[in-house]
Amino acid sequence: MKPKFLFTLLVFLPLSVSGRDLPLNRIADDSALRLEIRDTWLLEVPGRVLAKGSERRNLAGGGRVEIRTESKGGEFNIVIARESGAGRTAGSFPGYAQGSWALSRRRDTGEALRIRVFLRSDAFTYVQFRPWTGDKCLMDLVLYDAYVLRSQPIPLPFERLYEISVEEVLRLAGARFPGKYFEAEPSNYREIREFIKIVRPQLPALNFLDDGAIDENGNYVFIKDGRPQEGEQGLNCSGFAKWIIDLLLKPYTGALLPIAPLKAPAGNRGSSFTEAFEELRDPFFGLDWTRNLALSAAAVLRSPGAAVIEEVEVRESFFSEMILRNPKTSSPEGERSYPGYIENAGFGMEGLQPLLYTLALDEPGTAYLASINAEMSGPPRKNQYLSLRLRQHFHIAVLLPYFNDEGEFRIAVFESAAETAFSRFQSRYPGHYVNLVRIPLSASLMPLR
Repeated sequence: MKPKFLFTLLVFLPLSVSGRDLPLNRIADDSALRLEIRDTWLLEVPGRVLAKGSERRNLAGGGRVEIRTESKGGEFNIVIARESGAGRTAGSFPGYAQGSWALSRRRDTGEALRIRVFLRSDAFTYVQFRPWTGDKCLMDLVLYDAYVLRSQPIPLPFERLYEISVEEVLRLAGARFPGKYFEAEPSNYREIREFIKIVRPQLPALNFLDDGAIDENGNYVFIKDGRPQEGEQGLNCSGFAKWIIDLLLKPYTGALLPIAPLKAPAGNRGSSFTEAFEELRDPFFGLDWTRNLALSAAAVLRSPGAAVIEEVEVRESFFSEMILRNPKTSSPEGERSYPGYIENAGFGMEGLQPLLYTLALDEPGTAYLASINAEMSGPPRKNQYLSLRLRQHFHIAVLLPYFNDEGEFRIAVFESAAETAFSRFQSRYPGHYVNLVRIPLSASLMPLR
C-alpha cells in the first residue's frame, strides 16, 4: 500500500501552536494570494519551485503567511503557512497554524497529489483533497490519524481548489462535513479541568499496592477477600478508579461504595466456555469493575434510569480507517481498517486518541473509565485447558479528554494512584483493546468546588 506523505515538521514540533483559533467562517481567506502564485508556485515545474526561497506576505483579510517548499523522498509541498498568533510559537510559521494550506506534488513529474488545509492549529487535524475525475475531487477529514470522512466526492475540479476559498469548498460539502470537530469551545471543559486540579494534589499521598482498595468504611483492604492491609497501605489500578468515583459521589451520597457489588458480573459477558476460568483467572474483572462503577455514578449524577450498561458504555466510533505509522520515526507507513467496537472488548488501542478527540467534542464534560484487555495465555497448569488463551481484562485507567484554556486538545490519564502521559500509556499496550464507560463530570463537581 502506498505510504502517505507527512510533513517532516510534524515529528519535531508540538501538536498545536495556539488555541485562540477563530470560528471556521472567520478564518482569513487566502484564495486571492493562491490565485496570484498559481503559475509561479503551484503549477511551476518542480526544479524551479524547489529553487525558490521563502516569501512572506500580508493577507488582505488580516494576518501574515510564509510561502515555502518542503520536500521528502519523492514528494514536495508548497506551503502557505499562517503566522502563529499566540502560545509557544507566537510569531513563527509552523505550517499548521489555523488556515495553513499545502499542496503536495511529485518531484519527478510535478503531478498534484493532495491539498491539505489546517482548520485548527493542530498538526493532526486537517481536511484533505485529492484529484479524482475531470470535474470532481475527493475530500478526507483526518483527526489524529483517523479518517472521520474518507473519499467524499466534491463537485469541483481539483485545480479549482488552487483559487477558491476554503469556506466555499466546505459549503459545497454541506452537511457531509462535520465542522464541529474543528470548533472546540474551551469553556465546555471547565469541569474536567477543575477535576484534574482537584485530583493532582492528592496523588502524592497515595501509594500503589497490588489488590488494594478502600472499602465502604474507609479502611484499606484487599479486594480479593476484604482483609485489612497492614504496614504501608495503598491502591491498585482498580482501587484507585474506585477512589476517583468515591471522590465524586460521596458529597452526594455521604458514603463510599462497597467493594463486593463492584466485583459482580455486569452485563452479558462470558459463556459456558469461560465459566471454568472465572475463579482461577477472573478474565472479566476489569470489565465488571468499570461497568459497575459507571452504573453507580450514572445513578447518582444523572438518574437511576440512566444506570444502564447500554447508556454508560461507549459503543460507537466515527471512523473505520486509520493511517499507520512507524513507532520509531512516526512516519506514515500506509493505512489499515479500524474495526470499531467489539463486544466486551471495546476498541483497538491504536484508535484511542482520535476516539477520545471525537468523544470530547460530542460529549464535553465526560470522563471515561478504561478497561485494558487482550487475549493472553494463563500460567502453566496440570490441566492445560485452564492455560488456554482467552481475553482478559487486566488493567484499569481513568481518561479525561479535554481542551485547555488555549483550546489545545489534551488527555489526562490517571492510573494506579499516579498520573501518566497519554503517549506512554498508549504505547505500553500495542495491539490491546480498551473498553470505555462514561462518567458524567459536567454535573458532578459543585460539592467539590
